[in-house]
Amino acid sequence: MVSRVIPVEAFDLVIFGGTGDLARRKILPGLFRRFVGGQMPDTARVIGASRSDYDDAGYRDFVRSAIDEFAPSGRTEDRDDATLDAFLERLHFVTIDATGDGGWKDLAKLVRKDVISAYYFSVGPSLFGALAERLHKYGLADDDSRIVVEKPFGRDLASAKALNATLAEHFSESQVYRIDHYLGKETVQNLMAVRFGNMLFEPLWNAQYVDHIQITVAETVGVGGRGAYYDKSGAMRDMVQNHLMQLLCLIAMEPPSRFDPDSVRDEKLKVIRSLDPVLPHHIVRGQYAAAGDQPSYRDDAENERSLTESFIAMKINVSNWRWSGTPFYLRTGKRLKSRASEIAVVFKDAPHLIFDQEAGTHRNILTIRLQPNEGMTLGVTIKEPGPGGMRLMDVPLDMSFADAFGPDAEDVPEAYERLIMDVIRGNQTLFMRGDEVEAAWAWTDPIIEGWEERGEAPKPYEPGTVGPEDAQMLMMREGRRWREIKG
Repeated sequence: MVSRVIPVEAFDLVIFGGTGDLARRKILPGLFRRFVGGQMPDTARVIGASRSDYDDAGYRDFVRSAIDEFAPSGRTEDRDDATLDAFLERLHFVTIDATGDGGWKDLAKLVRKDVISAYYFSVGPSLFGALAERLHKYGLADDDSRIVVEKPFGRDLASAKALNATLAEHFSESQVYRIDHYLGKETVQNLMAVRFGNMLFEPLWNAQYVDHIQITVAETVGVGGRGAYYDKSGAMRDMVQNHLMQLLCLIAMEPPSRFDPDSVRDEKLKVIRSLDPVLPHHIVRGQYAAAGDQPSYRDDAENERSLTESFIAMKINVSNWRWSGTPFYLRTGKRLKSRASEIAVVFKDAPHLIFDQEAGTHRNILTIRLQPNEGMTLGVTIKEPGPGGMRLMDVPLDMSFADAFGPDAEDVPEAYERLIMDVIRGNQTLFMRGDEVEAAWAWTDPIIEGWEERGEAPKPYEPGTVGPEDAQMLMMREGRRWREIKG
């Protein structure tokens, strides 16, 4: 099965922070893959902009090194020197002062007026306002221009509102693309296809048939060099308020009237506004301890008194007609036993068991794997082969992209690739709207304020485990279990 590639129109993409870590690891290698895939037209251009003192040739050397290190290999025949050289010829660089006037006239001369112009703010939120203001001051932005902004989009409701207001002074909501790379993952989008494109699942997608839903994002790495930043955010701000919240919304949302940006985002917003406040005993916070030669979280953060969580597990209730009575369990953490991200929809037991107790109790579970080995598995109960009575066992109906698509699975765009191309197309379906962001913070703020007022310290946990023991008890006291974290 060969994926269908639809080229985009000619564009100029300016990457502010074009020499930064995100540009080097994700944005530039992703653009190269889209070029190799035939999605970027010959007239497309990418312009790096930062304080670095590069000329075009120097920047192309920088990008060549980034692609060599971080671009997925793909098919060998597509990675020849001529192809890479052709991509690099489309790159330019401008040394620019985000808060001053240096370099802006040079950028204005370079950006074309007759193609789509997009501006990627791969910088800290404190520079969003200055960049937006100068784009208009120097005539670089018009009504068709787009801007892409990275998280963190605020650290609380007040700062999120301030950022939204700053951007709204210069750009309409239809021009602002708040990027969350989780929404660009192929499996996340397949979740919508499975739900709304198959009659099989949607009638069962409610509290009558679903016992509970688990969303897990586990990492094996610690905070490392991000310690100073992470210590001011923690797992709640860094992961739950955005990534996990978006996954919850896609699972819980009502079918939109049509598959267009505002219809989808309207339904996601309804979910966020339906979330109950989270009770203190429904939250477990953890912080990884030292183990052997591995430093503790407090060592990594260089803060021996830190009360910031590197792990959080919580039970969430969605108070609406569809989900009343079906809990959602969210879990994310660093230095856990495996790197894995999955959504598990756990269906209820059969209403009447006709088999004897020796047959055992079994449940259907739909598992959506985001990483590694993207795919979906539906567990079904069958008779165990052989004589000796009716013994039941669970078997998976498994679809992994690698197995289903074969070599073509390597050509499926990664999250940043897909999302950047959606920006050029002007499709905001997979991007957060301003009111979504504010609603998420309005729900998150009281939770954070609550544990700060109580002065609660996170529970220590050993690296390489599944987190604090209290997180296991969060589900066990209700007769449920977390699924095993498998890499």
